[in-house]
Amino acid sequence: MSDVDPLEQPVYAERDYKPFGDFTLAEVQARAAELSSAAGWGPTARVGGVARGWSELGRAMSAAGATRVRDLGAAEAGAYAQRLWVVRSFL
Repeated sequence: MSDVDPLEQPVYAERDYKPFGDFTLAEVQARAAELSSAAGWGPTARVGGVARGWSELGRAMSAAGATRVRDLGAAEAGAYAQRLWVVRSFL
């Protein structure tokens, strides 16, 4: 069992790393757009699923009125962290 806090995991945002939980809605949307543009065939095909996950995270944040990922709450944000490869899932 891991004691890793997904909200504190560093994720690259624009010019530097910041905790996943501190990502703003604008940064989540930018990450989704960036990854969507990189998705393609072959080795980059798996990026499409992650890009869709970032888009879904942005929609969830908008629906909840969340300004930062951590505003979704630890359980929901943690579930997204696994889907977005922020933390490893051993399932």
